[in-house]
Amino acid sequence: MGGVSSKTDESGLVACEEQALAITRDDVINALSTVKVDRGGTSLPGSGRLSQVVVDPTNRVMFSILIDPSEAERFETVRREAEGRVLAMPGVSGVFASLTSERGPNAPPPQAPQQSGPGPGTPLPPPRTGAALPGVKHIVAVASGKGGVGKSTTACNLALALHAQGLAVGMLDADIYGPSMPKLLGISGKPRVIEGKVLEPMQGYGLKVMSIGFLIEAESAMIWRGPMVQSAITQMLRDVAWGDLDILIVDMPPGTGDAQLTMAQATPLSGAVIVSTPQDLALIDARRGVTMFKKVSVPILGVVENMATFICPNCGHASDIFGHGGARAEAARLEVPFLGEVPLTMAIRETSDAGRPVVATDPEGPQARIYRDIAQKLWANLSGAPAGRAAPRIVIE
Repeated sequence: MGGVSSKTDESGLVACEEQALAITRDDVINALSTVKVDRGGTSLPGSGRLSQVVVDPTNRVMFSILIDPSEAERFETVRREAEGRVLAMPGVSGVFASLTSERGPNAPPPQAPQQSGPGPGTPLPPPRTGAALPGVKHIVAVASGKGGVGKSTTACNLALALHAQGLAVGMLDADIYGPSMPKLLGISGKPRVIEGKVLEPMQGYGLKVMSIGFLIEAESAMIWRGPMVQSAITQMLRDVAWGDLDILIVDMPPGTGDAQLTMAQATPLSGAVIVSTPQDLALIDARRGVTMFKKVSVPILGVVENMATFICPNCGHASDIFGHGGARAEAARLEVPFLGEVPLTMAIRETSDAGRPVVATDPEGPQARIYRDIAQKLWANLSGAPAGRAAPRIVIE
């Protein structure tokens, strides 16, 4: 996102204030024809690297540039120039310009072909060391193979438990279709745009927080296709002034689809935490989550069994309504760490619904102690892992 004279549009992303007549794809391609991609003077449209150019009804322009992951640094300059040329066009209301290593129908064969996802027999690029984000030491994904297992509640309280250890913690809500962090942390309002194009994260209980939920109306439905979802996630990751953080927790979208795989490949993750309930149906999907991260060389930092047992608020009796111990057994079978069990209690549900997470509002209570124990194990596992993993960048404006 970016450009001078900007404002926030109805989707919450930064757009130019200037209004103008309709923009056509040919107009955009003509503007991009002045962007050169090599010393021989090959234009961006003539290079075969330019994706289909999309112009929506609000004159927002979307396109991507195909690269090999090894070309990311060099083509970032090309991307910025292309973004600037399009933003300079009268009437353009915003630009989503990204670098991608996905293969397209018109894509030239890169030097080392990569697919957007690991297919059968497809060699994966080895992890490379390097800084994740400026000032951010670790990025950790909290993921689940399916929805409805309490992943967001776990991610929120886990972030707060890490903060309680004295760590500087950020929270990125990457669930575009179902953002939960504004509700879970009781944060309202919209983030401020600073330095022309960078968003200042919201604050909640000592956490720096960013979510698409801050940028849209609460009841708005995000009817977006995959590329826009991926661009929005990357924008919230890279165009936010996170500052110095010990750890950035990313509440991933549920499942193992294109958005999740792109996030795993495009983000220099230090590792992932898998959240599952104990029953077999959830564990099947948890296995898929573990498999996905392993295939893209992201370490599994641990598995959490959520809703491990139901604690009656009246008598305190424990009932294993979803079974018990399934996630622990699955972690042992997959040879990944088991971080702990979180019970299903009224206290966790009520504080989450009220925007007063239990770790922050009852730090000495039994539920908060469970999350703190899990956070301590996670940090111990993370401290022995590499601080980051360089990956193909997808940077949007």
